Amino acid sequence: MRITFAPWGETLAELADAARRAELAGAEVVWVPELHRSATVSAAALAQATTTAQVGTAITLAFTRSPMVTALEALDLDELSGGRFILGLGTGVQRLNEDWHNARWGKPVGHLRETVRNIRHLVAGATTGRPIDLVGEFEPMRIRGYERPYPVQRTEIPIYLAAMGPAMTRLAARVADGWISHELCSPSYLSERILPEIEAGLAQVEGRRREDLELVVSACCSVDADPAKALDRVRGHVGFYASVRTYADFFEFHGLGEAQQRVVDAFRGGQGAEHLAAVVSPELVDAVTLNGDRDRVLDQLSAYHDIADAVKLSAPTHGLSPAEIRAGQDEVIDLIQTITGGRP
Repeated sequence: MRITFAPWGETLAELADAARRAELAGAEVVWVPELHRSATVSAAALAQATTTAQVGTAITLAFTRSPMVTALEALDLDELSGGRFILGLGTGVQRLNEDWHNARWGKPVGHLRETVRNIRHLVAGATTGRPIDLVGEFEPMRIRGYERPYPVQRTEIPIYLAAMGPAMTRLAARVADGWISHELCSPSYLSERILPEIEAGLAQVEGRRREDLELVVSACCSVDADPAKALDRVRGHVGFYASVRTYADFFEFHGLGEAQQRVVDAFRGGQGAEHLAAVVSPELVDAVTLNGDRDRVLDQLSAYHDIADAVKLSAPTHGLSPAEIRAGQDEVIDLIQTITGGRP
């Protein structure tokens, strides 16, 4: 199981430094999200700060850029990183796309399928001058007379898809090089809900095998010699996600529907999503995060062996001060060093 990492930084310089330290500690991939920063600009900063780790987006929003812009950014990032880039794509939710970005939502599974198809075509043929004529309900692409005048690092860049629901998970298994979990994903949820859909998706494509798809599970990780402090540090992070009713099925799966509802009620009562730690129960935290002293976290992490190909570790961020996030991140980077022994 590959150990990968999602760094945090209050500035791009700090983000790059955290990625560099994680690479030295043995992280094989460093990932950047898209919410408070552009994923592609952040990835560029990490590409220049690292030398051996792959650099991935987890995730770039798929519908807020045209597939052509996304493909060109992927080619540029692959050049900048020397062939180390992974394009992670996700749909986001309808409200984010339509209200925040004025972007078309459509039917997300079909829309994302066409988006991936177009990106692959553009990346494969950008320097050839060959015409592209792709029909589609959401992303038709018709290009004539275009030829990228620069050499490319690769004509195939890995595309990973973030997915949580059954239909999107099956799509990832059919068309992607990797699947990326939601930020909260327990071993039991991965095993019982995700893997059956992965297998169903793979079975829909002749010749497609399980080893053709890398499964990347995200694990929010809070490590401290004082287990109570580790748990408290991650409460706000869990509260942020538990405030979203879209994830009701996820929490119900763990038998924590009532615990989630208390968080939702507090949020609707005016408590900000970043300040919900007080209503998050220890049971809720334990079900969906890695937390405790180093030995306990290592034991929790071992539950992903044999069901995930890689784990994306990250420190909690929601509801914490920058100093608290830094302390938690340093602990996670030290944990990576313990697991891997550091970069050779």
